[in-house]
Amino acid sequence: MIEIIKTKNEWDTFLDKVDCFDFYHTYDYHKLSLQPDEECILITYSDGNKLIGSPFISRPIPNSNYRDLTSVYGYAGPVSKNIDDSFDTEKFSKALNECLRDQNMVAVFSRLNPYISFQHNILKDIGQIDHVGKIVNIDLTAPLDIQRQKYQRRIKGQINKARRLCTIKKAETKEEVLKFIEIYYENMDRVEARSSYYFDNAYFFNFIESESLNLDILLATLNETNEIIAGVMFVKTNNIVQYHLSGSKEAYLDLAPVKLLIDEMRIQATNEGGYDHFNLGGGYGSQNDSLLRFKLSFSKQMNEFCVWKHIVNKKVYDELACSKASKQQDYFPQYRNPN
Repeated sequence: MIEIIKTKNEWDTFLDKVDCFDFYHTYDYHKLSLQPDEECILITYSDGNKLIGSPFISRPIPNSNYRDLTSVYGYAGPVSKNIDDSFDTEKFSKALNECLRDQNMVAVFSRLNPYISFQHNILKDIGQIDHVGKIVNIDLTAPLDIQRQKYQRRIKGQINKARRLCTIKKAETKEEVLKFIEIYYENMDRVEARSSYYFDNAYFFNFIESESLNLDILLATLNETNEIIAGVMFVKTNNIVQYHLSGSKEAYLDLAPVKLLIDEMRIQATNEGGYDHFNLGGGYGSQNDSLLRFKLSFSKQMNEFCVWKHIVNKKVYDELACSKASKQQDYFPQYRNPN
């Protein structure tokens, strides 16, 4: 009933069977996210016509013979087929825990995806699910004019001005992609982002070249000088559009070019059809901050962002945690706390 998939072909085949998945569930995105000594795995469960697949990054725990599981950056969690609100977790929980113990796993952590149905039903009574914040969604099933009515008045004026002064295009050449990366790094420097947000060039180009990842990098160029002043990476998967990474030159922040690019993707995705959700994400670390307020200027529709935490081997977990002095008691797993 449980199988661990590690190859792209089997992984892709499984995803084709489930009701819905996001790009965060794909093999290609997991491969992009790996660090040395890590591997990506998809733990699948089948029972009659029911299917569940949970993607993870498997990591060795330093100075031990154990491993743990975590999720990619973004919104992952289980995908499924023929699961509903009445799903009985007992058989699944037993099979999953046996598998995790056999693999010498100590703990599991996963960010969940609010646009994938029945994740909470699948994971209830297995570890714990914690609410950590809100993320903002634009409803792409609504007509364009109704979507725009949800905008704050101030950004409507900013976007109108930016449309007069800028031209929007897709990044198509290596030089344009490198320019976007340069602007993205500048943005990360400005907000003093953690080192984990500084993806190398290979990350961006492998993302573009992947056949499984439907990526658009939209650029805003200033009409007066033809200078690229901002860019945003958007990823479209099934019925979901994700706002992934963005950057704007500091000299043109008052022009709000990133807002223009978000507005443009909203229009393009709605006109293209087939998309229901445009996820703008939340604040830094899922906090109620200026980044979240920026996103709320587009829409007041918010979804719960939750994470799943599960201790597989409590004895070993406690031993490892005791060896790691920490001031952040809510960090999980505790033994990986950077403090």
